[in-house]
Amino acid sequence: MYALRRIGAAPRLVRDADALGDPERVILPGVGAAAPSMALLRARGLDVALRASEAPLLGVCVGLQLLFEGSEEGDVDCLGLLPGRVRRLAGGPGLRIPHMGWNTLRFRQPASPLLAGIDDGAHAYFVHSFAVPVEEAGDAVLADTDHGARFAAVVGHGRRFGAQFHPERSSATGLRLLDNFLKLPA
Repeated sequence: MYALRRIGAAPRLVRDADALGDPERVILPGVGAAAPSMALLRARGLDVALRASEAPLLGVCVGLQLLFEGSEEGDVDCLGLLPGRVRRLAGGPGLRIPHMGWNTLRFRQPASPLLAGIDDGAHAYFVHSFAVPVEEAGDAVLADTDHGARFAAVVGHGRRFGAQFHPERSSATGLRLLDNFLKLPA
């Protein structure tokens, strides 16, 4: 919420579907795991509300993962707003899991308004053990990065967007992405 306030937004924390109402836009944050996150959304009626909402939606970290059909993490069905499944990152020599650190964004669809003013090759900060492989996300991948294999770093289709990295920890790149999201037509 601090990063949003820093760029002039006035975010509102919503805990259930009734409080969500008819928002201008929605950011679905995420720290944690897919299964308990989906259980919480379901218990509060937010899964149905998010599927029904026509407002621009930005999922962050686990929030991005929840936009997809399902996740290996807890073998859970997710929101199904984007096709594909979330997979565990493959470890290996020199590849720590969870993946924590700065990675380079490689644009696949640079004309996206979500990426306006962000350079191809910009760096973003990641903290995660699961991700959506580029082949799973298909045309929804706006930018990818690599940690043993290429995965979706930024996705978008219609009014549904996501960032696997943490914009609030990604310096100017992250703030620009958040600002771009806030400037999308409501």
